[in-house]
Amino acid sequence: MLLLEVKIPPMGESITSGILAKWHVADGDVVKKDQPLFELETDKITSEGTAEAAGRISFKAAAGDEVKIGQVVATLDSSATAGTEAPAAANSPAPAAAAKETTQSPAVRRLAAETNVDPATVAGTGKAGRVTKGDMLAATESKSKSPFPAAPVTAPAAAPTPTPTAPTPVATGERQTRKKMSPLRAKIAQRLVAAQHEAAMLTTFNEVDMSSVIALRTKYQDDFVKKHGLKLGFMSFFAKAVVHALREVPAVNAQLGGDSIVQNNFYDIGVAVSTDKGLMVPVIRDCDSLGMAAIEKAIADAAKRAREAKITLADLEGGVFTITNGGIFGSMLSTPIINPPQAAILGLHAINERPVAVAGQVVIRPMMYLALSYDHRLVDGKEAVTFLVKVKQAIEDPARLVIGI
Repeated sequence: MLLLEVKIPPMGESITSGILAKWHVADGDVVKKDQPLFELETDKITSEGTAEAAGRISFKAAAGDEVKIGQVVATLDSSATAGTEAPAAANSPAPAAAAKETTQSPAVRRLAAETNVDPATVAGTGKAGRVTKGDMLAATESKSKSPFPAAPVTAPAAAPTPTPTAPTPVATGERQTRKKMSPLRAKIAQRLVAAQHEAAMLTTFNEVDMSSVIALRTKYQDDFVKKHGLKLGFMSFFAKAVVHALREVPAVNAQLGGDSIVQNNFYDIGVAVSTDKGLMVPVIRDCDSLGMAAIEKAIADAAKRAREAKITLADLEGGVFTITNGGIFGSMLSTPIINPPQAAILGLHAINERPVAVAGQVVIRPMMYLALSYDHRLVDGKEAVTFLVKVKQAIEDPARLVIGI
């Protein structure tokens, strides 16, 4: 038997531990090389661990355990791979109890010791007839309900005349449930509170007429899809508008470094992505040198990897500005919280048709509210308002992005 250790891989110098959130396989399964084995949650990212070789897996840690980087959480028996197990002969005398004994997981053995239920007497529903934790719990429940053998069936006696009783209350679910915060959710909470406590945060608002951008998308969408294989979204327009505004108002592209102001002269833009684990902000590098298609592809790729727990710590670091779009969930207006050490964040919202005054006439236009939250220690009100106006102008008249005004 050749056993290989399955260890928690390194995630970066700042990550020393995490929570083994989920096993993607069952204890005792035969797995393939590169097959996803587990999901690890840290205070910064959620990632997957894969099998370095094929073999039968044996767990050394359970889902929900806190584990350290480098810790062994399972072993792989590389001598037991799919197709190498010979089927038992029909008249083989090998006892079922022995087979079950060799394939019990740690949870089954623990329940056997606690409940005095012999796994050999339990019908297994797992792979190859293995007894699972659920089988043991069901057997334990059955034993507690029927401590003695059932009596022989006899003819029922005449039922007594029932006496009126109060109606039995209808059972309801628990009024409250409780679960521990995941490391990622706890870190998000910590960072949000810290941002509000440490920064002099202020939000300024404006509204933007989306007519021009919508008209451009409608006119060129089919050609864009044919050439690039993906749709032209709104986010690439706003990414380009933000780069344009950062160039015009460089104070927004700065951050504090101790008692110094650090001026950024590059344009790595973070785009907030909602996942089932929480909000992540992958960074799109060098947005100033990327075309619309390249930005759309980078955003789509980053969002996919974030939702599939394949994002890396390097993908989340180094952004100079963040864009978050609450409009996809229907938000009309919000005050986003800055992503330290960045100086500002732009919040996008839902596009709604509203009556507006244009050249003395009331017309219906697709309007969106914009919100810019900024650190007043770095950015003055005039600079914040000017920045937001530059974004508004670039969206309402996208030709400005081409000619640079």
